[in-house]
Amino acid sequence: MAQRSISVRSSLAVKRGRGSGLRVLLFVLECALGLLAVVVVAALTQRSRWLLPVAVLLYLLIVVATALLSGFWQAVFVSLSAVGVQAYLGAHRPEQLAADPVNSVTLVVFVLVALTVSRLSASVTDHAREAESRGGQMHDLYEFTRRTLQMNLHVEPGPQLAELVHEIFALEAVAVFDADLHSVYQAGIWSVDPQEMAQNVYYFETSDDDQETGLGRRVVRLGMVPVGSLLVRGETSPLVNNAIASLIAITFDRYRAFANESRIETERRTEQLRATVLDSLAHAYKTPLTAIRAASTGLGEMGHLSQGQAELVALIDEQTGLLGELTTRLLTTARLDSGEEVALHAAPMDVASLIEEVVTSLGDRLASMKVVIDVKDDHLVLSCDRQLMVMLLTQYIDNACKYSIFGTTITIRAVRARAEVIFSVHSVGPVIPMADRERIFDRYFRSSTFSNRAPGTGIGLSVAKRVALLHGGYVWVASDEVDGTTFFAAIPAPVQKRNPR
Repeated sequence: MAQRSISVRSSLAVKRGRGSGLRVLLFVLECALGLLAVVVVAALTQRSRWLLPVAVLLYLLIVVATALLSGFWQAVFVSLSAVGVQAYLGAHRPEQLAADPVNSVTLVVFVLVALTVSRLSASVTDHAREAESRGGQMHDLYEFTRRTLQMNLHVEPGPQLAELVHEIFALEAVAVFDADLHSVYQAGIWSVDPQEMAQNVYYFETSDDDQETGLGRRVVRLGMVPVGSLLVRGETSPLVNNAIASLIAITFDRYRAFANESRIETERRTEQLRATVLDSLAHAYKTPLTAIRAASTGLGEMGHLSQGQAELVALIDEQTGLLGELTTRLLTTARLDSGEEVALHAAPMDVASLIEEVVTSLGDRLASMKVVIDVKDDHLVLSCDRQLMVMLLTQYIDNACKYSIFGTTITIRAVRARAEVIFSVHSVGPVIPMADRERIFDRYFRSSTFSNRAPGTGIGLSVAKRVALLHGGYVWVASDEVDGTTFFAAIPAPVQKRNPR
């Protein structure tokens, strides 16, 4: 790394040496032209025997022109040269200076006026050049902004951004690091591989402009969060580098938002297709299942069956009933997912039995987990749609099984609180961020904490919320590192008055 820095610095030093030599040569040439103009005016003054004030005015014109075209120090040299030339002429014609003492005062005033005018004209010229430079920079930034807004967001933005910065700002080399994709994109000619430097700028959050190496380094931030880095080499300013980094951050954010929107739209269409297929399959299964169940029932009623045959018929009848129940559940899930109205068939249910039924149905999933059922009131009864409540609890318990840490305990509770029965499923796993806790029950939404841990569609919790709303209840979640994650569902259960005996 040190050898690379030395090579970069040496090459830049050679370039700067050449540039400084050209500037010195240009300075000497401008001074020589000004001196030549002064000598010409002095010769005309000497030959035509003009008075000193006339010569001073001509000298002043030369000084002002030099200040406007070249610079302040060139004008200072020309003004002092004029005084020197005039003093030389006066030494050869001493009678003229002695005859008119005002000439000395005239020369002093000339020097003061020349220096003042030179300073003012040089300042005006510098301001004009600076304004022109800023105008060019603003034009380049506008063009860069316009081109980034027209970028193709279907592909990674890094290569496009590097090429645009290199082209629009006429830089020697550019490197852009995308931390999300962990890739470095470069444009222009780099004497060394910029990948390590770009990554170090991001990881160590180094933003500076190194005059010695000619490098501008910026951390690309989206708000306060670093999302990448920028390396530029060439003639630019710190403000321009800051603006380029900000525009790159905005482009990164637009690309991710576009990709996320496209993914959500694809998932939405996929889930719509899935719901349609499930609905069609469930309806298609209903007819053969009904025929099989009718046939098995008929066989059982015919009699004259051996014990083995009777057991097989009973098994067929039992499994057919289970398939029918699963088919009905698929239909209900499809209707809930699509937002259709679902009829509520409420009946009194023993809460402890309802929870045990769900846990039993998930026996294979929960085989490696510790499950604790906590229902303190053995006579806790809830008027609800059994099938829908089974779906809600199944989703909660299955969700806890997916994301809980292996070896921890899943605790399922049900308590009466005033006029509600509150179900809760507690597990220990990744914490759900505060910003995701309201949206986690939305359709197709998956928390960033969960997205890479287990497969899912982002529908199950939205179905659970829909079930609770159909019963007039509500759902919520609590999550922190100390207490773990708990999903709640509150279902209204009005307290029934007991009849006096």
